[in-house]
Amino acid sequence: MRRIPRLLLYVVLVIAALITALPFMWVISGSLRSMGDFQSDPGAWLPAAVTFQNYGKLFSTGGFGGYLVNSLIVAGITVAGNVVGGSLAGYALAKLEFRGKRVAFGAVLIALMMPFSATFVPQFMVTVNVGLIDTLLGIALPSAVLPISVFIVRQYASSIPDELLEAARIDGASELRIFAQIFLPLAGPALATATIMSFLAAWNSFIWPLIVAQRSSSYTLPVGLAATQQAAQNVTDYGLVLAGAVVVMLPVLILFLFLQRYFVQGIAAAGLK
Repeated sequence: MRRIPRLLLYVVLVIAALITALPFMWVISGSLRSMGDFQSDPGAWLPAAVTFQNYGKLFSTGGFGGYLVNSLIVAGITVAGNVVGGSLAGYALAKLEFRGKRVAFGAVLIALMMPFSATFVPQFMVTVNVGLIDTLLGIALPSAVLPISVFIVRQYASSIPDELLEAARIDGASELRIFAQIFLPLAGPALATATIMSFLAAWNSFIWPLIVAQRSSSYTLPVGLAATQQAAQNVTDYGLVLAGAVVVMLPVLILFLFLQRYFVQGIAAAGLK
C-alpha cells in the first residue's frame, strides 16, 4: 500500500512529461515532412515519407549559415559578459562592505522588475550614439550583464560561509585571489544558471536584433528565419519553418542537458536567502 502513492506520482509525472513533449515531437516530425505531405494531411503526427530536404533547403538558403554564426557570436558575448560581470557584481553585493551597497542591490531588483519596453528607447539611443548600430556587439551589449544573473550569483554567494573567506583573508590572500580561487569554484551552480538564462535571452531575442540589425548580414537566427519566411511571397513552407525551429531549439536543449543538474542547484540556492 505504501508503494501506491509513489506509483501514482510516477504515472502523473510520466503523463505530464508526455504532454509537455508532444509539441516538440510534432515539430520534429513536421520538419521531416514534404510540402505535399502537409497539403494532403496538415494535422498528421507522422510523415507519410521521411525526408530531410527541409534541412537541406534551410542550409542552402542564402544567409542562413551567417544567421547561425551571428547568433552564436551574440550568445557567446552575452554569456561571457553575464558570467564575468554577474559573478563580480554578485560577489561584491554579497561579501564586500561598501557605501551604497543596499542602494546598488535595490537598483538590481528594480532593473529585474522593469519591462524591456521601458528601457528600449534609451538603449537604442545609446547604441546609436556610440556607433554600434548594425553590429553584433550592439545586439549583444544590452544583455551583457543581466540583472537576473547578478541576483542569482548574489543569492548563491550569500549562502557561502563568511568564515571561509575570512580565513583566506587572515592568510594574506587578496580579494581578487579569494574571488578567483575560493568563490568561483564553489559558485558553479550559480554560474551554470546564469549561463543558461543569458544564453536563452540572447538566442531567442527577436525585437532588439530586428531593430539594431539594419542589414541581413547582421541578422540573428530568429530575425533571419522571419525574413526568409517573409520572402516566400505568401506561400508558407511549413516543413522549412519547422526545420528552422528545430535548429533554433537544439543548442538550447543541448546546453540544458549538460548543465541541468547545476541549474536546479543554482535556482534552489537562489531561493534560500
